[in-house]
Amino acid sequence: MSGSNSSAPGSGIGVSLEGLQADSPLGLTVHSMPAPQLSDESARRTSSGRWKMLLVLAVCTAPVIASYLTYFVIRPEGRSNYSELITPLRPIPADLPLADLAGRPVAAETLKGQWLLVVVAGGACDIACERHLWLQRQLRETLGREKGRLDKVWLIPDAAEPRRATLQAISTNTEATLLRVPANALAAWLQPAKGHAIDEHLYVVDPLGNWMMRVPPDAEPAKLKRDIEKLLRASAGWDTPGR
Repeated sequence: MSGSNSSAPGSGIGVSLEGLQADSPLGLTVHSMPAPQLSDESARRTSSGRWKMLLVLAVCTAPVIASYLTYFVIRPEGRSNYSELITPLRPIPADLPLADLAGRPVAAETLKGQWLLVVVAGGACDIACERHLWLQRQLRETLGREKGRLDKVWLIPDAAEPRRATLQAISTNTEATLLRVPANALAAWLQPAKGHAIDEHLYVVDPLGNWMMRVPPDAEPAKLKRDIEKLLRASAGWDTPGR
């Protein structure tokens, strides 16, 4: 009704337009938005995901750890390895500059997936080198049906060309892997025992690419074969032939 008070009777919230000044500034209060918080359920899912990832990693590495424990820790009294165990294990550097004899780069990753018996020697290959290559070949052949799990590798830390007769000899029955690598880069991965040169030893690398054993100089074939056989038995549950 015209002229009547538009507020409900007794409400006490009537507003007079005359009480507002036209030139009064309008005051605004700005409140910051609350920071988002993860709910308890979201936090639980995140924590659960991390634990599952760690569990998968543990399951994948457990067979490898178990094989080393079986070979080096849980063993009968009087049993010992002939070669020297490397602790901690020395993974092959991902950026190790390898190349084939034609000079083409070879990724270090390609050496993984197989047990390796490694000879280190210059391309000219002296008498000691020839003995190591002969031992490498003969040892692999005497493994019988397990020989497919061991690869022969010759790392050459110089620019000398191997003789044709040497190449033919080491490739008898199965091809060997020959790779050039700078001596300083190789020394950052494989190292000799104190008082010895790097080419005096053979080196054992596991299928994960870890240098894990160093063979004594002037190795005795029968004792080295026992070491290799023990490793192959201990890893039979997770290692298969071929890369």
